[in-house]
Amino acid sequence: MKKPKWVVEKERLRKSEKKESFFLFGLHAVEDALFNPRRKKLRLIVTKNARARLAKAIELSGITPEVLEPRDLNNFIDKNSIHQGALLEVRPLEWGSLMDVVMQSKLKLPNLVILDRVTDPHNVGAILRSAEVFGASAVVGTRHHSAPETGALAKAASGALERQPYIRVKNLSDSILELKKIGFVALGLDATGSSDISDAAKLYSDRPIALILGAEGPGLRSRTKEVADALIKIEPLSSFGSLNVSNAAAVGLYSITAV
Repeated sequence: MKKPKWVVEKERLRKSEKKESFFLFGLHAVEDALFNPRRKKLRLIVTKNARARLAKAIELSGITPEVLEPRDLNNFIDKNSIHQGALLEVRPLEWGSLMDVVMQSKLKLPNLVILDRVTDPHNVGAILRSAEVFGASAVVGTRHHSAPETGALAKAASGALERQPYIRVKNLSDSILELKKIGFVALGLDATGSSDISDAAKLYSDRPIALILGAEGPGLRSRTKEVADALIKIEPLSSFGSLNVSNAAAVGLYSITAV
């Protein structure tokens, strides 16, 4: 007998919801998520010691923890992850659309960090921390070929994931073009850039900037370069060495906010 459509749809949604959940790990990441009313929390697993350390956050969240032995927590996450006695199963945060976040920003200049296929969760997490420190309105990636929300990303973000919007869009170049229509200047950070980022920051000090960074190695894709208003670079003082993408983002954000 064929299942009714509503049953099929309900099962599909249940599978989708289960797939979209993931575990945050580590005391700091778990505590920040417990304090975050926007975060949908499904399951909290802690050791006795962690329960004591997170008592205030647990009470505020209203979630009932499962208390297990430290070794048992290893069954829920990757063997290379350090749980510190705390795991929290959650769903990704819903920030709304990129335009919603930009329009609702209370910042004088709602600068953005746009990531062109940056897939390393540790880099994205570090960039979220820098974005929070330097007052960006959001970090933007792509739905595919970019780092999704994971426990590793949250731990690298050190709490910033709970407060700093991380938006993943379907088409990066289309989104950049939409941002330009509402007054953003799109600056691609690239080694082939014709001017230094400090000069560009002064030139566009009265306009919101979308700072675009590519993955280490491939860099910005050609289509991304095409839609950018300009390609800029961080002028090194030495001919040796280079910055990874998270460090470049921090330097870039400082440069466009310190003018």
